[in-house]
Amino acid sequence: MTDLHTSDTLDALSFAIFRVHGALIAMGDRIGAPYGLTSARWQVMGTVQLAGQPQTVAQIARAMGLSRQAVQRVMNDLEVIGMIEMQDNPAHKRARLVVNSPAGLRAYEQIMAEWARLSRSLMEALPAEKLEDSSATLDALTRALLALGPPPD
Repeated sequence: MTDLHTSDTLDALSFAIFRVHGALIAMGDRIGAPYGLTSARWQVMGTVQLAGQPQTVAQIARAMGLSRQAVQRVMNDLEVIGMIEMQDNPAHKRARLVVNSPAGLRAYEQIMAEWARLSRSLMEALPAEKLEDSSATLDALTRALLALGPPPD
C-alpha cells in the first residue's frame, strides 16, 4: 500500500509540474512575443546572460539540461533574428562562443523587467516558505532523476 501511495503522490507531483511548466511556457511566450522571442529563446538568452561570459552551445545545453542539438536549433533562430552573435573561440576552432547582441540584451532586459513585475504579483499569493520548500523538493527530484541516467545529448 505504501508503494502505491508513494507512486500516486509522485504521479500527482509530476502532473502538477507538467501543468506549471505549460503555464510558465505560455506566460513566457506572451511576454516574449513583442520582441520576437518564445520562452525557449529567452531561456537560452538568459542562460548566456546569467553565465556572465560567452558560452558554447554545449555549455548552454548542459546548464539547461537539454540536448546540444535542441539548443543549437534555438541558437540558429536567435542568430537569424539578430538576438545573439557568434564569436570565435580561442580554445576550440569549431565550438564558437555565444553572446547576446545589443538588440538581444535590450529585449532580454525588457522581458526580465516584465517577468519581475509578474513575479512580484505571484509572490503576493504564494508564501515564500512554501516556494522555498517546493524549490528544494524539485531540486532533490532533479538530482534523483539525473542519478538514473544523464539527459540525452
